[in-house]
Amino acid sequence: MSATATFKLPAADQALPELAVGPVSRLDLALYCGASGDHNPIHVDIDFARRAGMDDVFAHGMLSMAYLGRVLTDWVPQSWIEDYAVRFSAITPVGARLRCSARVSGVSALDHGWRLRLVLAVLDQNDELKIKGEATVRVPAEAINTVENDHGEA
Repeated sequence: MSATATFKLPAADQALPELAVGPVSRLDLALYCGASGDHNPIHVDIDFARRAGMDDVFAHGMLSMAYLGRVLTDWVPQSWIEDYAVRFSAITPVGARLRCSARVSGVSALDHGWRLRLVLAVLDQNDELKIKGEATVRVPAEAINTVENDHGEA
């Protein structure tokens, strides 16, 4: 979002645009290993994964969390995100197609802006929950377009 852009304050229960990713590939996992420094072999070495009792390698939980974070950063500047927390619910296998979503759960006025609370989720193509979470976003007052404000407030 540019410094001159304005932001339309969302209403409570409004959904943000979803981010669809996948299918998650072995290349994605190898690239994430290099980018993150997390070289746990259970994510890239099928023999290691099988010795650990898994059928195959699987995605890093933090990779799915990063995809979910893009829902927020595609919507607001990163500097507006005050808090971002998740709980991992299930393993994401190679081949999974993910849907990352966020919904505004609360809007509250501050002295110099607004605080938005969001509920977050990552589900796969079978609607299995992979991650659930929450985020808090602080929108500065100067970013609000009062003409398009759903709340009728400046």
